[in-house]
Amino acid sequence: MPHPSQKSPGFSRTSRQDESGVAALKKQLQEKQKLIDALQAELEHSRKIFDRASAAARIGVWECELPAETLRWTDVVYDIFDLPRGFDITRGNTLALYSEDSARELKRLRDKAIEDRSGFTMDAEIVTEKGIKRWMRITATVECDGGTPKRIFGMKQDITEEKNLADRTRYLAEFDVLTGLANRSRFQSMLAEAGEIVLPDQRAGALMLIDMDGFKSINDSYGHAAGDDCLKEAGQRLMTICEQARLVSRIGGDEFAVLTTFDDATDLVDMCQRIVEAIARPFEHRGMQLCMGASVGVATFDACLPSDLLICADIALYEAKAAGRNTFRIYEAAKPLNGLGSRMHESRMLLGN
Repeated sequence: MPHPSQKSPGFSRTSRQDESGVAALKKQLQEKQKLIDALQAELEHSRKIFDRASAAARIGVWECELPAETLRWTDVVYDIFDLPRGFDITRGNTLALYSEDSARELKRLRDKAIEDRSGFTMDAEIVTEKGIKRWMRITATVECDGGTPKRIFGMKQDITEEKNLADRTRYLAEFDVLTGLANRSRFQSMLAEAGEIVLPDQRAGALMLIDMDGFKSINDSYGHAAGDDCLKEAGQRLMTICEQARLVSRIGGDEFAVLTTFDDATDLVDMCQRIVEAIARPFEHRGMQLCMGASVGVATFDACLPSDLLICADIALYEAKAAGRNTFRIYEAAKPLNGLGSRMHESRMLLGN
């Protein structure tokens, strides 16, 4: 009989098997831990890339639990609103930073998305906590559980630079940089739609062409800077007189055009006279008093077809120049239309023609 302190061969084999199994399990655990560590490192790396890309593109992620309206933001969203990261946010204090129009539109789109279990995209204007105006693009998706909306989430992107660039591009496409008035392109677009313009009750419409008399002499004698100052001042005077006009534009070097409305012939004549008188007042440039004049040609909507407005106004402008410049003429149709032809004849009588 073996001594108690001596292990039997069977016991030794079992012990070795147990130790071998434990070692194998440890090895498996170590390998799994390595895999977990690798996955965590990869996840952390991916998170860093996402955070850097998010910060570079100024895109943040947000979510709002329903119906509690609990908000959660990533860091970039806090940055867009100029709020400290991790700040205790609520929908109420966030919405207070939206412009009135954007807040109204956001509510409409959000309510509809929740009702339809859908989503939306919109550009919103905000004034940040630091008082800075920004634009951001919001995307949103509603998540449901059993048909019940539980969460609304999406992204917010700072598009201020994009918006400013688009506005600048649109401005350059539609406005004259020197005077700030509409340019020829915008004028032509408005003129093409003249036949569709709905005039206020009891008012008529007219196109005025204004040509600066004496501008070339100023430009040649005093230089382009003086000429530019005169054009800018002329544009401002036209805007003041024609403040109710649909469009005041600079359509060429020293040519301006106005699409406006008027009550009657006397009203139209008065407007033309005020334009001529205003442009005739001296312009100041570097202490010098420079003088120009204005020839004005007018065509009324009732006196000719919309497609002929520019031609008719140009004919009237030629007549004004032929009459000695620094005056105006109103195109008179061969056949009176809607009674306006007789009023145009009256305006000629007022001029002494």
